[in-house]
Amino acid sequence: MNDKITVLVLCAVSASLLLVAPVAAPAQAIEEIIVTADFRERPASEIPASVTVLDADEVRQLTVQHFEELINVVPNLNWSGDGHRARYLQIRGVGELEQYQGAPNPSVGFLIDDIDFSGIGTIATTFDIERIEVLRGPQGTRYGANALAGLVYVQSAMPTAEREGRVQLTAGGDDTLAGGVALGGPLAGGESLLFRVSAHHHESNGFRDNAYLGRDDTNGRAESTVRGRLRWLPADTLSVDLAALYADVENGYDAFAIDNSQTMLSDKPGNDAQRSLGGSLRIEWSAPSWATFTSITTAADSDIDFGFDADWGNDESWAPVTYDFISLSDRSRRTFSQEFRLASSDAGRIFAGTTHWLAGVYLLDLEDELLTINRGEYFDPGFDFADSLDDTFGSAYEARNIAAFGQLDTDLGSATRLSFGLRLERRTTEYSDTAGLRAGPSETMTGGEITLSHDHSGELTSFVSLSRGYKAGGFNLGIVPDDRREFDAESMWNLEAGIKSSLLDGAIALNVSAFFSRRDDQQVRTSFQLVPGDPASFVFFTDNAAQGRTLGLEAEVRWAIGDTLDLYANVGLLDAEFEEFVTPQVDLSGRAQAHAPDYTLAAGASYRHPGGVFARLDLTARDAFYFDVSHDQTSQPYELANARVGYETDNWSVQLWVRNLFDRHYAVRGFYFGNEPPDFPNKLYTRAGDPRQLGVTFDMSF
Repeated sequence: MNDKITVLVLCAVSASLLLVAPVAAPAQAIEEIIVTADFRERPASEIPASVTVLDADEVRQLTVQHFEELINVVPNLNWSGDGHRARYLQIRGVGELEQYQGAPNPSVGFLIDDIDFSGIGTIATTFDIERIEVLRGPQGTRYGANALAGLVYVQSAMPTAEREGRVQLTAGGDDTLAGGVALGGPLAGGESLLFRVSAHHHESNGFRDNAYLGRDDTNGRAESTVRGRLRWLPADTLSVDLAALYADVENGYDAFAIDNSQTMLSDKPGNDAQRSLGGSLRIEWSAPSWATFTSITTAADSDIDFGFDADWGNDESWAPVTYDFISLSDRSRRTFSQEFRLASSDAGRIFAGTTHWLAGVYLLDLEDELLTINRGEYFDPGFDFADSLDDTFGSAYEARNIAAFGQLDTDLGSATRLSFGLRLERRTTEYSDTAGLRAGPSETMTGGEITLSHDHSGELTSFVSLSRGYKAGGFNLGIVPDDRREFDAESMWNLEAGIKSSLLDGAIALNVSAFFSRRDDQQVRTSFQLVPGDPASFVFFTDNAAQGRTLGLEAEVRWAIGDTLDLYANVGLLDAEFEEFVTPQVDLSGRAQAHAPDYTLAAGASYRHPGGVFARLDLTARDAFYFDVSHDQTSQPYELANARVGYETDNWSVQLWVRNLFDRHYAVRGFYFGNEPPDFPNKLYTRAGDPRQLGVTFDMSF
C-alpha cells in the first residue's frame, strides 16, 4: 500500500469515528473559546463569520516551533515558500506571494499582541502562545486596508494571579535543539500588578545538504524569541496591559536546487533573517456606566535581511561557462499605531435599549527603507560572450493611514440581531528611490459589513453577511510597461452565510460557512525576465485584473467523546479564478488564481488515558495549485500525517513526535524560468517542504 492510499485510509477511519463513535459515551462539553480580535471579546460561537481559533493546548500539540506548522489544519489558508519561513499568506486564494521592492501593501493582516507584522511574519514562533485566531474574509470595519483577505491574530500568554512557570526542552532530527522557559504571577505580593516573561531558542539544520560546500546547515534555523507582559489592575473599572516582543531570527536560505532535490550546489548560500522589537499598550476604562473606552498603542522596529545565490550553482557545476550571481536585500520597517474607541455597555444602549454602538479612530504611521544589491558575471567561451551586473537600488517609503469607524448591533426581537459597520480610511504616501522615481499617491477608501444572525435554538445559530473590503493602490518600480506604472485600489464584496451549532450538550461543535466573493480591479503581482540568462533581471510589477471571483465553503467539526477521546475534521473548498486578465506572457482569463487549492482537508484524533498515556494523529491534504500568475505550472496534490505519543502527569509531560510521518515530498513554491546555461531553457523549479522529522519534547509546569 503506497503512502497516499495509507493516508486516505487513515482519513477515512478518522471520519468514520466521527460517525460511529458511541453516542452513549458520557458527553464532555467542549470548552468555550473566546475571540479577542473582534471589537468586543466574545465566544467564537457568537461571531457571525468564518473564524478558526486555536487555543494554547492546540498550538502546543500541533506545532514544534512556528506558525507555518499550523497552516495545513486551517481551512482555505495557504502560504508561499518564498522565504525560509511562512510570511506571505493567502486566505481563500487572496494574498501576496513575495515582495522584493516597492511599497508594502499586504492583503492578509498579521498581528502579534496587537502589533502589526503584516508581510513580515517570519518571527511567528509559537512558544508561550495563548491563542491564534484566523478570521477569513474582508475585515473592512475592524482592520481596513491591510486585511482584504482576512486576518491572523496571535496572542501570547497572559499573566495570571497564580505564580506559575514552565520549562520546555526539545531534541529531534535535523540536529534540532530547543529550549524555553516562562515565568509569571503577581508582583509585589498583590494581585493588582501581574507579569509574565518567556524566552525560547530553537536551532536546526534546515533539511538541506550542500554538496559543494560539504555542509548540512546552509539552510539552518536559529530562532530566538523573548516576550514580556505586564498587567495592572488598579480598579475594577481600569486595566492596563503592556506587551513587549523581541525576536531574532537568523535563518539561512539555501532552498532551491537545479534538480528540485534537497541537495544544494550553491557556493554563496543566502540568509533570511529578521530582528524585531515591538510593544503594545492596551488601556480599557469602564468607569462610565454607559460605555467602555479602549486605547491601543503599538510600535515596532524590524530589520529584515534576505539574500540568495541567484544562480543556485558554483564554478564546477556551470563549467566551462562562468555564471555567478547573487541578490542581497536589507529592509527596515518601523510602525506606530494608535487606536481609540468607545463602546456602549448594556446601560448605554440606544434606540429604546435595543442597540449597542461603537465608534473609533485609528492612525498608522509606517516607514519602510530598502537597499538591494544584485551582482554577477557571465562568460560563455563557446560564443565569446561576456556580461556583468553590479546594481544597487535603494528606496524610502512612508505612509500614513487615518481611519474612522463605527458599528451598530441591534436586537430585532429576542433571537435576531442586525449588525452594521462602516469604516472610512484615508491613506497618504511618499516614495523615492535611487532610480529617480518620486511618487506620493493618496486615496480614500471605504469598507464595512451588514450582518443578520438568528438563534434558532440554544444550540443552533445561523447568519448571513455582506461585507466590503479594500486594498490601497500604488505604483510599480523600475523598467515596466508604460501603461503599468501605476495600479488602482482594489475592492472585494463578500456574501457569506453559515451556521454555528453545539450538539450533545456541548460535546460537538459544528461551524459551516459558504461564501461568494467578487474582486473589482483585482491587484495581481506578476513578473517577467528582462534578460535571458540573468536570474536577477526579473521585473516584478502589480497589475489590475478586470475582475476575479471566488466561491467556497469552510466547515469545522469537533467532538469530545467522554474525557478521553477528541476528534476533529476541517474542510475548505475553493473555486477562485480570474474572470478576465492578460499578462505579457499569458491570458489568465478563466484560470484559477495562484496558491488557491480547490480543497484543504484536515482530520485528527487525540486520546488521553486517565493513567497519563496520550496519543494524537493529524492528517492533512490539499489539492494542486498554480504556483504563480506569470506561468501555468502547478504543484502536485499531497497528503501529510503527523503523530504524537507520550505520558503526562499534573505538572510534566514527555512526548515522542513525528512530522510528515510518511516522508511525503511536496512543493510550497515554484518558479518557471531559464536558469541553466548556456541555452537557459524554461523549467519548473520547486522548493520542497520539510521532510520527515522525529523528535522528543519534555514540558514541565510549576
